Amino acid sequence: MLWRVRTTLPDRPGALAVLAQRCGEAGVNILGLQIFPGGEDVTDELVLRTPDDWGPAQITALLEESGGRDVVVQPSSEAALADQPTRYVQAARAILERPMSFPEVLGHLFDTEAEPAPDDGAVAGIDVMTMTVGDVEVQVRRRTPFTVTEHARGAALADVVNDVLRRSRDQAAIGAVAGSGRRLGTGAVPEYVVSGDTVTAYLDEVPVGMAKVLGLVEDPDETVRSIQLRVDPAWQRRGIGTRLLIDAARLAHMFGAGEILLTTSSDNQAVLPLVLAAGLRGRIRMAGDELTVRVSVRELRPLAG
Repeated sequence: MLWRVRTTLPDRPGALAVLAQRCGEAGVNILGLQIFPGGEDVTDELVLRTPDDWGPAQITALLEESGGRDVVVQPSSEAALADQPTRYVQAARAILERPMSFPEVLGHLFDTEAEPAPDDGAVAGIDVMTMTVGDVEVQVRRRTPFTVTEHARGAALADVVNDVLRRSRDQAAIGAVAGSGRRLGTGAVPEYVVSGDTVTAYLDEVPVGMAKVLGLVEDPDETVRSIQLRVDPAWQRRGIGTRLLIDAARLAHMFGAGEILLTTSSDNQAVLPLVLAAGLRGRIRMAGDELTVRVSVRELRPLAG
């Protein structure tokens, strides 16, 4: 079995040697090691190969007997043995080529996880790392705490995105705000019609997109409404989704919502440009294969039906 393990060791000579010796005596092989300095303590991430009958309890006991604290153990695969500097270089290249893939790249780079069920007693908590792109916060979450080094790396990658966006001369490539009267390639001007809880985009009386304000979601704030938004693939990247998001946000505000929530897959690269183009303050959260977007609508002007 392969395991990815993180533990905190005292920053003193020989601490890691004691851990390595205990692992060797127990027949546990250390295949990978990352060290994250942190003042008086050091966070170590190890990739371990253990006997087949070992589980998290045995590994935790071994590391604690070796002087480790705050042990987090997760099953792993051969992918964990990839060279870490190489992974960061590849991530930077991917972001430079496609800056709007930032949330997806970030999720893979930092091994984000799905949020556990509230009754999952094996989970001590979820750690969150937040980076800022424009007015949008991008968050990744996982059970293993993020180190100071990882926070610095995440902020540096976010700076790469911000630099690319600032230097871009083609505003349409990053989803520039489209006015309500923008003409599309066919010369048609979209018409946006509000009916009840739904905003629909029409081109030549044919619906090409819609945004629907759904009910309240379970949230301590109790003013968060879910939004369903879709645009016909043939008419995407033309500003229609941006206008629908803005109108749906205003409509939700009219219904008394303080925030709106969109949920999609983690590889949806249209989300970041959509929120940036709308000029709204949003928070994009990565958790496993799911991406959620929360946008405050408290300061928006309500949308009349």
